[in-house]
Amino acid sequence: MWHGEFRDPRLVAVYDAEHVWGWDDDFFMAVLAERSAPRVLDFGCGTGRLAIAMAAGGHEVTAVDPARASLDAARRKPGAERVRWIEGSAEVLPERSFDAALLTSHVAQFLVGDQEWSQTLLALRRSLLPGGRLIFESRDPVYREWERWNPADSRRVIVLPDGAVVEAWTEVNGQNEGTISFVHHFAFTESDELISEATLRFRSEEELRADVEAAGFDVDRVYGGWAREPAGLGEDGELIMVAVARPQGRG
Repeated sequence: MWHGEFRDPRLVAVYDAEHVWGWDDDFFMAVLAERSAPRVLDFGCGTGRLAIAMAAGGHEVTAVDPARASLDAARRKPGAERVRWIEGSAEVLPERSFDAALLTSHVAQFLVGDQEWSQTLLALRRSLLPGGRLIFESRDPVYREWERWNPADSRRVIVLPDGAVVEAWTEVNGQNEGTISFVHHFAFTESDELISEATLRFRSEEELRADVEAAGFDVDRVYGGWAREPAGLGEDGELIMVAVARPQGRG
């Protein structure tokens, strides 16, 4: 299934069990707190872990995602009533409505095509007030993380809330001009296996800077890891960008 982890209720539950609160969430909360941001957009919110935490911290949060099964899981969580949940993508974003927009869990990489990526950045720019911040991360292609996406290195066990055990692994099935296609396997039992297929775009720091600036942002800083290491020096293999929306009509 294409993007099954977000669209199949069984795999959404597995995704939620595997992806718990981590250093990346702490980082995004800390960066968000650096400046006043009463109204926040969580774009590609998934199952809502960070959106609910931001709302609990006093922000007015709008969480947008195209996958209904993920939003259904998010809405069932404690504290979900504080968040405004919207099913959709860039086309549903209101203009001049947010002080900050976050794309977490490598959402930026799921925007594979150049046109889709640029149109999304423009929509995010329009949705922000002047001076509003865009905060997101993308895997640094220099680290070639996909080389570890193979049945041996990626094999892991995921324990669901009811105690059931799922064995999971990943394998790459295609590479082409900065994109990596892969399959996640989830074995519930020997005879019960589901898969999730996807393609990600790996963009360099230079590409990300150029794309973000072309959409009407000024890049404030780029980190290479969750401990705020310089780009290219972090052990996490990330490119974490903070950019600021220029006033409309400038640049």
